[in-house]
Amino acid sequence: MKEVNVAVVGATGAVGNEMVKTLEQRAFPVKNLYPFASKRTAGQKINFHGEAIKVEELTEEAVKSKDIKIALFSAGASISKQFAPIFAHHGAVVVDNSSAFRQEPDIPLVVPEVNPHAIAQYKNRGIIANPNCSTIQMVVALKPIHDVARIKRVIVATYQAVSGTGKKAIDELERQVRELFNLQPVTCEVYPYQIAFNCLPHIDVFLENGYTKEEMKMFFETRKIMEDETITVSATCIRVPVFYSHSEAVHMQLEKPISPEEVKSLLAKAPGVKVVDDPSKNLYPLAIEAAGKDEVFVGRIRKDLAFENGIAMWVVSDNIRKGAALNAVQIAEVLLEKYL
Repeated sequence: MKEVNVAVVGATGAVGNEMVKTLEQRAFPVKNLYPFASKRTAGQKINFHGEAIKVEELTEEAVKSKDIKIALFSAGASISKQFAPIFAHHGAVVVDNSSAFRQEPDIPLVVPEVNPHAIAQYKNRGIIANPNCSTIQMVVALKPIHDVARIKRVIVATYQAVSGTGKKAIDELERQVRELFNLQPVTCEVYPYQIAFNCLPHIDVFLENGYTKEEMKMFFETRKIMEDETITVSATCIRVPVFYSHSEAVHMQLEKPISPEEVKSLLAKAPGVKVVDDPSKNLYPLAIEAAGKDEVFVGRIRKDLAFENGIAMWVVSDNIRKGAALNAVQIAEVLLEKYL
């Protein structure tokens, strides 16, 4: 693939850092890397292929001058809404990690293992949306099953790491653990309640229907990515005291019967999936073992006793890696190979 100029917007954040690292690890053909951030963190330096590159403040003037072909965004929805069209206007294709464009009908929402063909729709507005981290890992595991037996409904409970909220939440969990072990009062700044040694059934804001915005993201995004508006999803999203990797208990009802053994065989051959499933040896996916890895790990595959044609399984993946940075870079790889 030809070398192109690449921007990373939000380069000093956890996901932005991981995007830079992933570009390097996967040997993406970067001609020049342009890291951007807010005025507050501009001036910092990030390492890329042994070179310390200065982070620039994000301004339209800076964008205009650089002939950027691909821009990876991880700076929040408000920044994306303001600057993604600016990058697109100046010739870049934006891969946006925020929620800003995910439900726009003319903007593709892409997981490369599931719907890579949708990347072609980037021509509509020069923007491709990266899905929510909890949705990404679930649909990677669901797609091979859907292709064979068609999924009618999904009930999922997620157990989401604090890194999904950002660095301040990671620091808060660390701080609260120290406070508790030192018999000090626990301070809560990021979450409304103590997260250390606790579970919070509350991610993002509550909506009128009683679900949170995070839970409804999984509903709408699954349908769009899987290209099937008949799939229903009921999610309960829970924040847990884990630093990295989201875990999900997924229960699905299928149109056709399929055995757990068939599911294991399908997933063992599926791109981006690793099956870890041997109850006799206590082998199943663990958050601490998925951290830093590219794959979506699936285990505890069994017949769901609550549904006719039901399958239950446990799905784990690094939310910063596959749930954000890697998925964006994979989109960029397909984009560059097939379309630019």
